[in-house]
This record gives sequence, C-alpha cells and structure tokens, in this order.
Amino acid sequence: MVDFDVVELPEADHVDVGDEAPDFTRPLVGDEYWRDAALSDIDGPVALVFFTMDGAFPATYMWNEIRDRGWGTDDDLTVVGVSISTPYEHKRFVEERGMEYELFSDPSAAVGDLYGAVQDLDGMTGIREHRPAVFLLDDDHAVEYAWVASEWPEFPDYDEVEAHLDRL
Repeated sequence: MVDFDVVELPEADHVDVGDEAPDFTRPLVGDEYWRDAALSDIDGPVALVFFTMDGAFPATYMWNEIRDRGWGTDDDLTVVGVSISTPYEHKRFVEERGMEYELFSDPSAAVGDLYGAVQDLDGMTGIREHRPAVFLLDDDHAVEYAWVASEWPEFPDYDEVEAHLDRL
C-alpha cells in the first residue's frame, strides 16, 4: 500500500459558476493524432477535466473512473482533459488507458492559470501542475458546475458531477 500525506493546498481563485469559460488553444491529443485546437472549437456541452501529469496515480484514477462511468459516450457531451504533459506523453497515456477522450497539452500550465487550477509541485522547484478540477460548460461555454481540489490528493465527487451532467 502506498503511504502518502494529505497536503492542504492554498485556496484557489478559480473560474466559477456563471462565468464564461476562458478560451484557449493548445495541442489536442487523441488516440491517432494531435492538432492545435481551441476550446471554442468544441460544440455543445463540455466537461473540462484538469488533472495531474500523465502517469501520476491521481491521473490514472480519475480517467479510469470517468471512462468506467461512460461520461461523454453519447453525443450530448464532450469530455476533454488538460494537463502539463506533452502531446507524446498524452498519446501514450490515451493508448495505455484505452481512452476515447482527447487531452489538451498545457506544459506551461498557462491554461491552468486561466482557470485557477494550478499548484506548485511539492519538491520540484519551478514545476507547476494542474490541480484535479472539473468544469462543466453549457452550449455557450458558460460554467454550470465548478470543482477544484483543495488538498492533494483529492478527487471530485463523481456522483455529484453526474447529477450536474444530467442538467446540461
């Protein structure tokens, strides 16, 4: 069993319900290729999932849970992720997890800054990564639900997120 300490994170000043989701352009990685894409290129409701770097147990846990729950398997919702991992790392992660989702690559964590979902990576000077976070965006990309981790490790209440998914 892995032994780790729970770390309380500083309060996040994050995008919240009623805000317009900040637009951005980054490489969007799928199972076959990647391309530069903007959030605004994605039509309809979106579940925007921020997660730790690929290979870290929180990333694996979050995406296994999302995949197993079938988020975005219908045409009514697009689920996309965002992390500091490179397109190459995302490609491998998508293949290893057997994911049908696409992931934005944000190595500078600038998108995480826009959303208020960034933390300093403990013990790694100058390295920042995304906090686990979920933003549900409506058809116009207004934020309908926002959750950002307040400690590490922390995961969203998946049942609560699903209740909000039903309202989109």
